[in-house]
Amino acid sequence: MNLSPKEIVIELDKYIIGQSEAKKAVAIALRNRYRRSKLSKEMRDEITPKNIIMQGPTGVGKTEIARRLAKLVKAPFIKVEATKFTEVGYVGRDCESMIRDLVECSVRLVKEEKMEEVKSKAKNIVENRLLEVLFPMKKDNYKDMETDQIKKEILNDLQEGKLDNDIIEIVVSEAPKAVGIMPGMGPDMDIGNVLGSIFPPQRKKKKLTVAKAYELMLSEEGDKLIDNETVNSEAIRRAEQEGIIFIDEIDKIAGKGSSNRGPDVSREGVQRDILPLVEGSTITTKYGTIKTDYILFIAAGAFHISRIEDLIPEFQGRFPIRVELNNLNAEDFFNILTQPKNALTIQYTEMLRVDNINLNFTEDALKQIAYLAERENEGSENLGARRLHNLMEKLVEDISFNANGEHQMIDINIDKAYVDKTFADTTKKFDLKKYII
Repeated sequence: MNLSPKEIVIELDKYIIGQSEAKKAVAIALRNRYRRSKLSKEMRDEITPKNIIMQGPTGVGKTEIARRLAKLVKAPFIKVEATKFTEVGYVGRDCESMIRDLVECSVRLVKEEKMEEVKSKAKNIVENRLLEVLFPMKKDNYKDMETDQIKKEILNDLQEGKLDNDIIEIVVSEAPKAVGIMPGMGPDMDIGNVLGSIFPPQRKKKKLTVAKAYELMLSEEGDKLIDNETVNSEAIRRAEQEGIIFIDEIDKIAGKGSSNRGPDVSREGVQRDILPLVEGSTITTKYGTIKTDYILFIAAGAFHISRIEDLIPEFQGRFPIRVELNNLNAEDFFNILTQPKNALTIQYTEMLRVDNINLNFTEDALKQIAYLAERENEGSENLGARRLHNLMEKLVEDISFNANGEHQMIDINIDKAYVDKTFADTTKKFDLKKYII
């Protein structure tokens, strides 16, 4: 997708409130990939992504910015926690697992696209296979009709979903189960893969609904129609040139001061093991080798205790772009509740409409929720926008519990008085704090 940085920010604004500096940084990084792709091969090889470090408390949008950016351009994307590599049993090559996970993600993306391309052809094959199973079962339902006419009627019923709940017996392939040979080997080396390459997959009879059988057979026939080698090579290329890896909790592997004893040794060791991946190296995966030189790395952390400067110099140097995300205030919370396409208020309204409840949030109610979110974050652990999930769940708890869909549509108005009544104890707690010295 060929979007300018401004257009990228506009798209991100549909889902994420505020944090303009962070959006601007990732938008430029994404556009630079497009610019690089238009250069000569010689020049392309010289230009590497400018990796980004985001600094900010939890719940302010760090992960969401990176995730939405990847989704916008259908780029392979994974999120890893840096602390994962400091756990007991950690070994250096475990860091390479993030690259293999990225390739797995890329394979899934490319395979989905290829499956969509052959879907029409696969559907015809599946419908003919199902027709062979359904004809003996259904033919007696159509008296005085020719065979071809009966098949046509059955096919129409199948396509219209009228037979979805019928039980049929079909033969399906069973993929070998993944069983790791040794800890840390992950999905790249397992008994299932080894045996699967020697022995053909087992086929067995299963009783399923027509809908489930259709789904399984569509996947099976789609697999036969696509070329796995083409999928794998395209997946490797896409992961190399378009992949985004989001490394969260990067502050947890930053040393605190000059001590080189205890856990700080482990932290620095993790940084040094991630460093070659960020600098550019070649990693072997079960789909082929991948160069990490052009993968975009976005690191993030709260940096409450440690600082970005506590990371080793070589690591800092590979993340030249630094952006600080702001704490969210009441105005931000109000905007989060009202502006995004997937706003929480819309989510709750749509969910409860299933049970014939029509929720209506007044503006003063949402402003009060935003105020409470700000005060709760100031008075206890700062959860950022996640605080809204906590408050909204409590706000509609009684409504959700009592709704069952067995009644006519009921309109429920949630105004400031309703919010104040629900959070009376919380408000009292804030008032008492005025008198505590």
